[in-house]
Amino acid sequence: MNGTDLFNDLSEHVTLRITSCNTVLHPAGWMESKSHLNYDLWLIEEGAVQLSVGEYMHTALPGDLVLFYPHLAYTAANGETPCRFIYMHFDFGLGEQKRILDSFPLCGVVPARLVQEETERLRHLFRTHQHASGMSGMRLKGYLLLLMARIMEAYGAGEYKGELAVDGARQVHAGRLLLLRATIDYVRNNLHRPIRIEELADVAGMSEKYFIRYFKQALGVTPGQFIYQLRMNRAREMIYSGRYSIQQISALLGYPDPYSFSKAFKKHYKVPPSKFV
Repeated sequence: MNGTDLFNDLSEHVTLRITSCNTVLHPAGWMESKSHLNYDLWLIEEGAVQLSVGEYMHTALPGDLVLFYPHLAYTAANGETPCRFIYMHFDFGLGEQKRILDSFPLCGVVPARLVQEETERLRHLFRTHQHASGMSGMRLKGYLLLLMARIMEAYGAGEYKGELAVDGARQVHAGRLLLLRATIDYVRNNLHRPIRIEELADVAGMSEKYFIRYFKQALGVTPGQFIYQLRMNRAREMIYSGRYSIQQISALLGYPDPYSFSKAFKKHYKVPPSKFV
């Protein structure tokens, strides 16, 4: 488990907000040293950008992406040739955890070959958005989310790992998620029966009260919300498959009877399971 599957499990709790975006052209000899308050994404269109983070040097070429995490100090320069790139400042959260990406080594230069299709679409949408055409704002947000999903997918498949330096605070954040992996796997493997929060705390080696607080700080949702969401995801898949009756689904997902399951399902999806398809 690499952890990024959490975004798929909890996709309904993912939030993304673009705070600003534009394109910039820097003449030869440009250099800047700074950090950003939000997540920041650059799509290199022309020239090469040299990045220095701590003791590490990286080069971003046309078609590459550069993903910065908030407050990451860097120096960027273009040497003897101009460079042009699209930038987007954005927020990305999971539930109440607004810095969830910090838990994963995604911050770095993403090679063009991994994201070519997504970046071409994003570039086109950005040009459309500059002219305030149609629903370009919503479409741009959607394509940025699609691009982030592709980066996570590449990381999960072992095709990419961000190499920009990670500070101590982010290492702590990543460590929190690492400590919950056994608990998360336990939930996934036991959806067929009732799961008590006390059980999960025991798996994590924590007191129940501390575990609840720790879990929410790490994932942005409570343990109960996590269990409920996974059950609803699984229920939706079973209904779509057409292979299970409501009674079978309720039993396979740990509900005492079909009525309890149907009530929970309707609360989440706003329709009863019998009318969901």
